[in-house]
Amino acid sequence: MGIDWGKVNQPELVWQRFPSRRSVVYGTKGMVASSQPLATAVGLEILRQGGNACDAAVATSAALNVTEPSCCGVGGDAFCLFYDAKTKEVKAMNGSGRSPQALTIDVARQRGIKGREIPLSNLNSVTVPGAAAAWCDAVKTFGSGKLTIADVLAPAIALAEEGVPVSEIHSHSWQRSENLLRNASPNGHEMLLNGKAPLPGQIMKFPTLAQTFRSIAEKGKDGFYKGRIAQAIVDLIKSGGGVMDLEDLAKHETTFVEPISYTFAGEVTVYEACDGHRCPPNGQGITALLALGIVDALQDTGKIGSILEMEHNSAEYLHVLVEALRLAFADSRYYVTDPDVEHVPVAELLSKEYLRKRASLFETSRASPEIRHATPVATSDTVYFTVTDQWGNACSFIQSNYAGFGTGAIPKGCGFTLQNRGSGFVLQEGHPNMLKGGKRPYHTIIPALATRGKELFLSYGVMGGFMQPQGHVQVLLNILRGFTVQAALDAPRFCISAGLPDNELKTNTKPGDINSEVFFEEGIPEETVAQLRAMGHDARVANGFARGVMGRGQVIQKLVDQSGRTVWAGGSDPRIDGHAAAQI
Repeated sequence: MGIDWGKVNQPELVWQRFPSRRSVVYGTKGMVASSQPLATAVGLEILRQGGNACDAAVATSAALNVTEPSCCGVGGDAFCLFYDAKTKEVKAMNGSGRSPQALTIDVARQRGIKGREIPLSNLNSVTVPGAAAAWCDAVKTFGSGKLTIADVLAPAIALAEEGVPVSEIHSHSWQRSENLLRNASPNGHEMLLNGKAPLPGQIMKFPTLAQTFRSIAEKGKDGFYKGRIAQAIVDLIKSGGGVMDLEDLAKHETTFVEPISYTFAGEVTVYEACDGHRCPPNGQGITALLALGIVDALQDTGKIGSILEMEHNSAEYLHVLVEALRLAFADSRYYVTDPDVEHVPVAELLSKEYLRKRASLFETSRASPEIRHATPVATSDTVYFTVTDQWGNACSFIQSNYAGFGTGAIPKGCGFTLQNRGSGFVLQEGHPNMLKGGKRPYHTIIPALATRGKELFLSYGVMGGFMQPQGHVQVLLNILRGFTVQAALDAPRFCISAGLPDNELKTNTKPGDINSEVFFEEGIPEETVAQLRAMGHDARVANGFARGVMGRGQVIQKLVDQSGRTVWAGGSDPRIDGHAAAQI
């Protein structure tokens, strides 16, 4: 096959460990793996123009706003990790927005919000959209310097103006949200086709979204956060009882941070988009690191043998991972918030002493019933994609509206929906993630990246609400045990209490219990699920469209051939419409 696995710094690949549904895509220049083929093509176009991994990632991000608007868009937020091949450093960008300065718990109560969280459809759940600034700032900070933001956005503008045929799985999501778009604002027609959600293969044009992109291309961030678009956002939010004003938009800034990381088994360092100088930001990436640390502690203390030598997706293997992630979520759901406002004890959480303390709660023969915390929202619509280039750089990028189409509310003449990330706040005084004005909420979206020493190993991620850190752990361990990148994504997964779409699978979640249910994907044997139930897990099976709860991932792995030349290996999740493709 021509690959010198000794130079790859990975275990020797074991073929056919899991029957893959797709082939791995290989290439020697750049590669793009995304959830939509047209968006992948846009990323490749920018690579061919001389752009680097970041330039192509931003172009892909904008294209996904056109091809998968229920999942992401310029009305939402974005995060990315960038591996710089020259310096061999991993850098991070937090492109999430903040709550309106005037929004407090008291104000929310005065406006009729009674529960523990702001309802997903309430326009007070809209935080300042961070994606537009993230696109501009990423290109300026991590980009090649050869292309402008106008160059990078040009392909997405063309797609929006000329129209794109809607893909199958995304059409299903669009149809489920048809009434939301119709009723959330007077402008639902901007994202419907003759008043209806488009069917597979029907062509959707987005002329007003193209105008929004052109404004950003011509004026940069000011084209979004000041002027016509900003006014349209404020007018819509105020019409629904919200308190966002023009100043909230005008003062928004992207944050560039150092990522936090954890070295698993003393071998592979996993990075998440967090600020390692102080504490994690408002993202849940630390959940994956905590879970890996707990597994390490279980191995180090002899409570379990090697996790990579256990039978894949056996009851023993799944029990260890489910319990480790439950313990990790119990901490992250309580502590993670905006580090600019509240202290988050990241060093303490990731210390060997603390991880061993958490691991001591693990029982080999039964599920622990006492791990309780806030119930997560049912779903999160997000896109994850990854890009590498001919110079060895990698960009791991994720963006989201939060719930499907976010609020579903469209600012007049703008062609995008507003996110509802503010629903991630807790309306409880004294809670670390309590609602405050000018604060970022708990965020579910997290890109990931892994190195061996200083060398890039993987640029990867799994989108989907609270599934994301769970997917990061499962896919990483699959690859470390010898799966190809495609087989690692294909393999059946589990998801702890992430919830499922209405009318597809009913849940039994107890109040205050984030993890009373664990969903196991079809493909995991029924007898294994039965064993887990006997151990005390509230084990359910997800099949059909309900498999969407397992998230949708993309992976690019760096390999090295016998001559020392880089070979990119790409995989794309079969649970969505996209694919990986190589630059030629």
